[in-house]
Amino acid sequence: MIKINKEMKESPKLRHGALFLLDVLLVLVAVYVSMELRFEMYIPERHVATMIHSLPLILAAYMLAYLFGGVYKIMWRFAGVRDLMRLFVVSTIACAVTLVCNRFLNLDLFRSVLILTGLMSMLFVGGIRLVWRIFAKERIIDGNDAMPVMIVGAGESGAYAVNICNKNPSRMGKPVVLVDDDPTKQGLRIQNTPVLGKTEDIPRLVTRFGIREIIIAIPSLNATKRMQRILELCNETHCHTRLISGPTDLGPNGEVAPRIRELNISDFLSRDEVELDTENITGYLEGKCVMVTGGGGSIGSELCRQILRFHPRLLIIFEIYENCAYELEYELHQRFGEQCPVVVLIGSIRDRKRLDEVMDEYHPDVVFHAAAHKHVPLMERSPAEAIKNNVFGTLNLLESASTHGVERLVQLSTDKAVNPANVMGATKRITEMLIQMYGSTTNMKCMAVRFGNVLGSHGSVIPLMERQIRSGGPVTVTHPDVTRYFMTIPEAAQLVLQAGAIAESGTILVLDMGEPVRIMDLAEKLIRAYGYEPNTDIPIKIIGLRPGEKLAEELLMESERSRMTRTAHKKIFVAHVDPVDEKQIRKMLSELEAVEDKNDEGTVEVIASVVPTYKPWKDSKSA
Repeated sequence: MIKINKEMKESPKLRHGALFLLDVLLVLVAVYVSMELRFEMYIPERHVATMIHSLPLILAAYMLAYLFGGVYKIMWRFAGVRDLMRLFVVSTIACAVTLVCNRFLNLDLFRSVLILTGLMSMLFVGGIRLVWRIFAKERIIDGNDAMPVMIVGAGESGAYAVNICNKNPSRMGKPVVLVDDDPTKQGLRIQNTPVLGKTEDIPRLVTRFGIREIIIAIPSLNATKRMQRILELCNETHCHTRLISGPTDLGPNGEVAPRIRELNISDFLSRDEVELDTENITGYLEGKCVMVTGGGGSIGSELCRQILRFHPRLLIIFEIYENCAYELEYELHQRFGEQCPVVVLIGSIRDRKRLDEVMDEYHPDVVFHAAAHKHVPLMERSPAEAIKNNVFGTLNLLESASTHGVERLVQLSTDKAVNPANVMGATKRITEMLIQMYGSTTNMKCMAVRFGNVLGSHGSVIPLMERQIRSGGPVTVTHPDVTRYFMTIPEAAQLVLQAGAIAESGTILVLDMGEPVRIMDLAEKLIRAYGYEPNTDIPIKIIGLRPGEKLAEELLMESERSRMTRTAHKKIFVAHVDPVDEKQIRKMLSELEAVEDKNDEGTVEVIASVVPTYKPWKDSKSA
């Protein structure tokens, strides 16, 4: 039987011949059933003879109609309404031919029998093909290529996931079972897929049904503690786990459907959703000209997306890398419409003349400063470049902005500025001092916002781990005990906007980053999310701390810890840093200016002399 099926698949002529013979049989059955119905289940003997005499003509009419009508050219596995309409038209033509022949050739058949034959033929021929179509789909789903899939969540997103899988089982897998904590859904079915347990039953049901992939279809959970529990249960099973994200609002262009995506580290962080005081943010952004330096970067681009929600008069994306800027501009026009008020300007914060040109032409009211060199090991090798960009680039921006009447400037800082062990962190601490100075000596409202690592940003550890897992490992971790503070890109951008609304000039704000996370734990969770076992399927390799890295980052200096105060927002705090003296700052800048073209140890020594809390990595025992 298997051999015959294989031969029919490989030979279209054999397959069409078999279908033709089947249709001959179905038309014969249609004639017989029509006669039985006409004579109320008892056919008189003389009419039996008439029926047999007329069968060759009826068969010829229908089979020729099917041949020339293209019925055997239809791929019934993918048949739709148009294909059924074609069968209806062809059967109607065949029926009309038999009626004409009966009238002029005196076949002595009842017209009602011929009409019923047409209806029955269409029903039998079409019906058997639709049954085969359903059977063929089930056979594909049940095949070896379709992996068994569990859907977590039996709501709208769960139904969406089941539908997507059923449409493409060879790629997405076959939905076998759903789980949901709602007791009223137990025993129900979604597209014939049963709800057979709660989330705590995930490991048991995975074993029972041989599940190889799990799709979590509860977008409303985000990174809540309940989501953490579900992920822990999924990790126990070693199944590849994916997640449905909610629809993305595209403004005037409508919405896109949810999408099934891979897990990322942000899914493993249990964090409350950011609550924004939109009234305060709208107050300083709506109708204003807003400029974002480094607008094409990870944080800068998300700031731009968030800012447009508050209807600025104009958004200026100031970026040195034209590719990133171009892609962001295209995305924003797609999301917010072709008429959204966005202009992309290419330039560097190192170029004071270019900054003045932009300020003269557009007169921005608010500036978010996200342009910086941020990669720690690279800046260790090129300290002068960190000074040029992070320090003097920020100084250029502050001078140009204050000269051109900018109302508010928000600087993005980092936890690496606290007791820095690297050049990048030290230069960011200097920029915090510049913010303090310009906040107290100019009419411009200046503030810095200090936060930790941002998940998914360019060059961060998480995308690197994902690439390593996809290539088979090993996953590299610098030290088994290294910890970091983490925040998602949207969370960071939203809190930066909120900080800009509530801060006083010259203040350093600290974002609540939650508890520090052990990198080794994240690596193990991410490996399990891909369906592998750490150090069995995917090895984890300890490579040692890189230049400039510490085991643990800090958000506050010791002198700031006791003086930190809460703001109106529960996730934003004020770090009451030591005041700065303008003369000292100017002297510090002169010393840095003397070494900004020297990438050597002397430059590092000068940085250490102007930032007392900086301990160069080579001398740091905690690095």
